[in-house]
Amino acid sequence: MSDQLQQAIESRRTFAIISHPDAGKTTLTEKLLLFGGAIRDAGTVKGKKTGKFATSDWMEIEKQRGISVTSSVMQFDYSGHRVNILDTPGHQDFSEDTYRTLMAVDSAVMIIDVAKGIEAQTVKLFKVCKMRGIPIFTFINKMDRQGKEPLELMEELEEVLGIQSYAMNWPIGMGKEFMGIYDRYNKRIEPFRTDGDRFMELDENGHLAGEHEMTKTSYYTQALEDIELLEEAGNEFSIDRVKKGELTPVFFGSALANFGVETFLETYLQFAPQPQPRLTKQEDIVDPVETPFSGFVFKIQANMNPAHRDRIAFVRIVSGKFDRGMNVTLSRTGKSFKLSQTTQFLADDREMVSEAVAGDIIGLHDVGNYQIGDTITSGKKFEFEALPQFTPELFMKVTAKNVMKQKHFHKGILQLVQEGAIQYYKTLHLEEVILGAVGQLQFEVFEHRMKNEYNVDVRMEPVGNKIARWIENEEDVKESMSSGRSMLVKDRYDNLVFLFENDFATRWFQDKNPEIRLYSLL
Repeated sequence: MSDQLQQAIESRRTFAIISHPDAGKTTLTEKLLLFGGAIRDAGTVKGKKTGKFATSDWMEIEKQRGISVTSSVMQFDYSGHRVNILDTPGHQDFSEDTYRTLMAVDSAVMIIDVAKGIEAQTVKLFKVCKMRGIPIFTFINKMDRQGKEPLELMEELEEVLGIQSYAMNWPIGMGKEFMGIYDRYNKRIEPFRTDGDRFMELDENGHLAGEHEMTKTSYYTQALEDIELLEEAGNEFSIDRVKKGELTPVFFGSALANFGVETFLETYLQFAPQPQPRLTKQEDIVDPVETPFSGFVFKIQANMNPAHRDRIAFVRIVSGKFDRGMNVTLSRTGKSFKLSQTTQFLADDREMVSEAVAGDIIGLHDVGNYQIGDTITSGKKFEFEALPQFTPELFMKVTAKNVMKQKHFHKGILQLVQEGAIQYYKTLHLEEVILGAVGQLQFEVFEHRMKNEYNVDVRMEPVGNKIARWIENEEDVKESMSSGRSMLVKDRYDNLVFLFENDFATRWFQDKNPEIRLYSLL
């Protein structure tokens, strides 16, 4: 491998932003894009009436509700680094999409709302990062509003999430009295509102050098006392522990006011890991630099451009270099083909990409070749570890209101199911379509997209909560085992699945048919 390629790979930083809805994820993403020069004007989620929408929210339903329900990919250059941000869905009903996205990153940025602290969705997403040992950087947001005490938030990180923390900077005041941040790492103070310099120097004792109004306030005194406490009783900074996901560097700021964001970005780029090696199913390690091109599909998105009925497979490049027009093999099928129609992203803006390296995300034009989790490689055939798939909990029977639109109905369902947000089942004889999802919002998005993207109105009839169980030994299953309480259906791969009414029905079935070996997905 050439030194040039090695340098290109080492300059990559690929991360996802995780948070509970409304913690400020989309706003922070946009401010980062502003610093990278990728956009000139940030439209915050608050700006609905002006017609300005967040750059990372491209789907119509996202603009209406001000939430992210898909994972956007954004790329920009900053200070000698190529940064790839994967903006994950904040809404809990789309956790499956988020979990898969977290398989495609090397680190995560966790946003916490100062007023609300650590919320339920943050805990779920944190666990996935912890499971993978992903380094986590924490940004405590909305410091210009009143919220919990900073020491209380640091305690919460350790008690609720079980991760040790190190404050890279510390707030001076909060809400209307927010005066700025004391930057422990860079040994300076960054005032919140200033007409003068962006930074103020500290003397050898760690105090503001010279006369300043801030030093006369109780907030400044309190910040110095807190920092003294952190120095004496807090955790030591260790880059090794950060890289193992055992210690999270904590930054305070306000994304909406664009304060503390640039300091965070600069420090993050210094400590965040470059593209990391990955394990294959065969338990070989794929090194980003020393091996031929390889990557895996972590997301499929239909109709990103409604004017063209397109479908894009998002690929995380794991190793080597991609060149447009190169020949690759799809490991699952053994088929070889040329990668000619490829794109990179800034949310809904796309451009043709000629080359990319390990750590980058590229989009492949897909006519139905790819599935989520597929491995593509230009060298020997192998497969990366499987991506998580979830057992749905809610089920709906779906039909087209207009029987003349059956063709569009089936085409729309097939494409949207391949994205992985909803799961497809059909009854054995009548082949009625039943959709399964982790949360209710997924059905609403499905209905909205069928109407707007495929011009099909659908009728959705709740089947209720079910317990889905797949079968190891299908050959022993008889149709007579199917009943109102244990409906036998097929999934999109024609595997048999039982949909049980509740836990009691599941146990009753197992007691009656001990020879049938059932299992669930994640």
